[in-house]
Amino acid sequence: MANHTGFSYAFTDLQQLSTDVLAYARKQGASACEVDVSEGFGQAVTVRCDAVDTIEYNRDKGVGVTVYAGQRKGYASTSDFSPQALRDTVDAALAIARFTAEDDCAGLADAALMARECPDLDLYHPWALDVEEAIALAKRCEQAAFAADKRVGNSEGASVSTQQAHFVSANSHGFMGGYPTSRHYISASLIAGERDEMQRDDWYSTHRDARCLQEPEEIGRIAATRAVARLNSRRIKTGDYPVLFEAPLAAGLLASLVHAASGGALYRKSSFLLDQLGCRIMPEFVRVSERPLLPGGLASAAFDSDGVATRDSEVIVDGVLQRYFLSAYTARKLGLQTTANAGGSHNLIIAPGELDRAGLLQRMGRGLLLTEVLGHGINYVTGDYSRGAAGFWVENGEIAYPVEEITIAGNLRDMFAGIVAVGNDVEIRGSKQTGSILINRMTVAGA
Repeated sequence: MANHTGFSYAFTDLQQLSTDVLAYARKQGASACEVDVSEGFGQAVTVRCDAVDTIEYNRDKGVGVTVYAGQRKGYASTSDFSPQALRDTVDAALAIARFTAEDDCAGLADAALMARECPDLDLYHPWALDVEEAIALAKRCEQAAFAADKRVGNSEGASVSTQQAHFVSANSHGFMGGYPTSRHYISASLIAGERDEMQRDDWYSTHRDARCLQEPEEIGRIAATRAVARLNSRRIKTGDYPVLFEAPLAAGLLASLVHAASGGALYRKSSFLLDQLGCRIMPEFVRVSERPLLPGGLASAAFDSDGVATRDSEVIVDGVLQRYFLSAYTARKLGLQTTANAGGSHNLIIAPGELDRAGLLQRMGRGLLLTEVLGHGINYVTGDYSRGAAGFWVENGEIAYPVEEITIAGNLRDMFAGIVAVGNDVEIRGSKQTGSILINRMTVAGA
């Protein structure tokens, strides 16, 4: 693989560094070793009220080394790529391993599971954007927001960011893989005011390829419209109501599923999904798939952090939980096989339904459209869920007025089982992809 403009090290340099670390670890008596070498750089600019607020440049690199002395594990890292620093890092990891308790589940993933190919997943699209161009884009975004509505009179900033990185992962099974990646975004956060009230909201677009980002003017207009829509907010009467999680928030429900079904939570017996494999946890119409090899995906990967080859799979079919999210270590703790999820999930996608957001509002009829949640009130042992929230009250399938200073509460087990519909209004912003999700009932604490 050729060197890419902007990187200080060629891809072959990263490969050689990995080879050197593995060879030295073996020479020093490590029974096994894995190494990750990475380099990244980027820039971000923020404009506030048509003036440059911040300009940030970043360039970093690192080597992480994990060694095994039998069933003892040690880890050390460095940002120094010199030969002596690499040797010192391996020595530090070995010293840690010698003082670590034995763990019968420690060790590399099985050699037979290692990725042998690294297909091009279309993850690298460098954006040749100088700082002046970035500032101009951010200003266009913010100016469109101010022009959208005279009530938008202040800004928390419009930002443009571009990031590039490449890495190599290798281990003593003979596995070595890696590739370059990119990720870019444009965002805006606006403040609307009317009389003595002020409300803020934001919007952003992110993609591997800058050509696929929303136009900066569109991002600014959406952020402005969302901020204005929240003016004259009220509290609603406490009660049990249907709740529609708009798409960006609905992705958080998928994140909760991943956490509860992760090997770490399961082997510690700290998940409400313990012993639920093969059980129906969502309605029959719900299907959740993992697509790690999706071209251009924000969470695509040919292998996980253990070097295990990824593959497409089904997580939930007909509402039934088909598998957990396991690394080699957590799989051993549970007596199961790794699912190539060391490091997290890869493009988790819930199959969209036929309704857009307007159709979901009509389906709900009367209830709460949720557009913001606050706090981290989730107990994964019991599934209890409680968050501060804001959004819109819906009557007769139409938005009636904005709502704030409320709390929503329920239990994730009941929330998953109570999914009424999934929308087709998907916003792809990360590793979880879903449309808006309508839940039949939650407790809303208000006035």
